[in-house]
Amino acid sequence: MMCGRVQRLIGVVVALAALGLVPGCAKNKSAVPTGILEADKFLYERATELIGKRKWVQSREYFRQLVDNYPQSAYRPDAKLGLGDTYLGEKSAESLVLAQNEYREFLTFYPTSPRADYAQLRLGMCHYEQMQAADRDQTETREAVAELTAFVTRYPNSSLLTEGKEKLREAQSRLSQSDYRVGYFYFRSRWYPGAIDRLKAVLKNDPEYPGRDAVYFYLAESLMKMNMRAEAAPYYDRLLKEFEKSEYLARAQQGLELAKTPAPSLAAPVKKQ
Repeated sequence: MMCGRVQRLIGVVVALAALGLVPGCAKNKSAVPTGILEADKFLYERATELIGKRKWVQSREYFRQLVDNYPQSAYRPDAKLGLGDTYLGEKSAESLVLAQNEYREFLTFYPTSPRADYAQLRLGMCHYEQMQAADRDQTETREAVAELTAFVTRYPNSSLLTEGKEKLREAQSRLSQSDYRVGYFYFRSRWYPGAIDRLKAVLKNDPEYPGRDAVYFYLAESLMKMNMRAEAAPYYDRLLKEFEKSEYLARAQQGLELAKTPAPSLAAPVKKQ
């Protein structure tokens, strides 16, 4: 699901982390006090306490020691997720790449874990946090849609499903808004075939887009400009039926009435003898 650029970036950042060259990734001496019998439990509980206080770096040190030094620990899978959460919590470009790596490794090593749904959702959130405005590059938005769609599809009974669907809806809307803006630009530029193609694509790819009233309106208007009245009428009609409130309602009603009237003949009038 990842593009080559993102994969290369992950490789670089993970390599630097392994060398201790990324802030917060340096290996420290043992954080377990002398005399502790269940060291893995101590590390996990201490890390969990710190992550609850949003102390990402300190928490990460405990999670990392548990993951690296106690491969058979029952706490290790959750500690792996904890590492991802500390990186996701920081929300820097570098830390989000490292978070992706932790969640992907979890899904590889523990695919049947009861918390696999959590890992998949958080993997989607790594891209969600990097989404840009609708008028900018949408690469991360597309990645967010792909990973969040995977979550919704694979884990329909997850207790996290509501959150996942909400984030997926936001990401899908961002993509649709981006495509709509292009279609609207074509409409304003009077390139109506381009506007029609782009606006139809929005409706095909995201039929539940909350801003589709604007899509319906400018698609119908573009079709009218192309003298395609029969094709325009259904879009005006859908706008009027699906939206009780919209800034386009009055104009859509006028457009529908016009679309239902016969188009003027383009044939030259016959001169009387």
